[in-house]
Amino acid sequence: MIGAIIFVVVFISSFAFFTFKILKIRRNILLGQNVNLSGNKGERLKTMLMVAFGQSKMTARPVPFILHFFIYAAFIITQIELIEIVIDGATDHHRSIWHIVEGSFLGSIYTFTINFIEILSVLAFVATILFLSRRNIIRLARFQKPEMKGWPSRDANLILFGEITLVTCIMLMNSSDVALQTMGVFQRTDTLLVSSQLAKLWEGVSMDNLMLMERIGWWGHMLGILGFMVYLPFSKHFHIFLAFPNTYFSNLKPKGQLTNLSAVTAEVKLMLDPNADPYAVPAPDPNAAPVKFGAKDVHDLTWKNLMDAYSCTECGRCTSECPANITGKKLSPRKIMMDTRDRLEVVGKNIDKHGKDHKDGKSLLGDYITEEELWACTSCNACVQACPVNINPLEVIIELRRDLIMEQSKAPSSINTMLNNIQNNGAPWQFSPMDRANWAQEMNT
Repeated sequence: MIGAIIFVVVFISSFAFFTFKILKIRRNILLGQNVNLSGNKGERLKTMLMVAFGQSKMTARPVPFILHFFIYAAFIITQIELIEIVIDGATDHHRSIWHIVEGSFLGSIYTFTINFIEILSVLAFVATILFLSRRNIIRLARFQKPEMKGWPSRDANLILFGEITLVTCIMLMNSSDVALQTMGVFQRTDTLLVSSQLAKLWEGVSMDNLMLMERIGWWGHMLGILGFMVYLPFSKHFHIFLAFPNTYFSNLKPKGQLTNLSAVTAEVKLMLDPNADPYAVPAPDPNAAPVKFGAKDVHDLTWKNLMDAYSCTECGRCTSECPANITGKKLSPRKIMMDTRDRLEVVGKNIDKHGKDHKDGKSLLGDYITEEELWACTSCNACVQACPVNINPLEVIIELRRDLIMEQSKAPSSINTMLNNIQNNGAPWQFSPMDRANWAQEMNT
């Protein structure tokens, strides 16, 4: 039972660490401003099922969609076999579920399921090799952007190599298991299509070596799964979990509809109402915190913006569709979300080390995201449309812009000219309102 004890200790420790990291990330996300996204539950559930579960936005690029679907489906379905592996590890038994269902209709379902998992695993193995080739041999342009240098590139490759290792281990486990069944060591299960073919490679291998291979495959797969789980909170692949809540809380408003600041809206309505009595408006509370416009740091963004940052897959579809980036400008919507996540991680670590009121003298705007990036954005929503998990980089860009203009009075000269014209002439152009109809004077001549 030593193996079972080791397994249980590793299993519980891995889940405890994973839970600890999840709570840290949840804490970080809730540092954002509150926003109520609880309405339209039916529409939100539909969006989640279509976009996160159904992968509907991935179909825009058929080849990556098919390859990703193989890996996605294998990850989901393999968890069925993982249940048996966990039971075996905790009880020190072999093929526990098979021994319960053998000889029954459920036994046929068991065999079909394991065969289906093996076929998906082979397809996922091929897809992973192709994804590695796309990144490192073909070197697709969207994976070579400046923000992908260093850790992001290593992270993606590490996960892909991890997936290859997991598939290799489960095939080694099953194929050596089949070889041992042929030798009469293990009770025979029904035919496993892929493993039966792989088992032919082990003809002539001794029983002791086959037993060792089966254990290496079993422990390799189990430790690989637990290691993958522990690693996920540090990786962009955390989107495996956050894609579902992130798409559920998607922005359901029409693309391009921006949020209005309530304080500004109230002031404008007061100014435009000829019957309004400005003296009837209650005086502001001198003890209340001043109204802040826009966002300078992650605390000023909404919790949904921060969830977006943690949900980013770094796939680069947003950046590859961005017209500003295509024309050589510095803006990359993917970098906007990566910078937001990086800044949030730093803020969270500062809280852990120094307390929640600690200020490190840095901010998202300026230290991570530059003004040049923000003003390159055309607000076209191409990045929002392209994102496979409904991340909205434009909301972050707009809030940072608001801080620049409304808090710091900083904007490019062209925008300042436009704002001055609107204030003085009621239009973006430098013409007197009295001259607006001049163009029509010769219409009847």
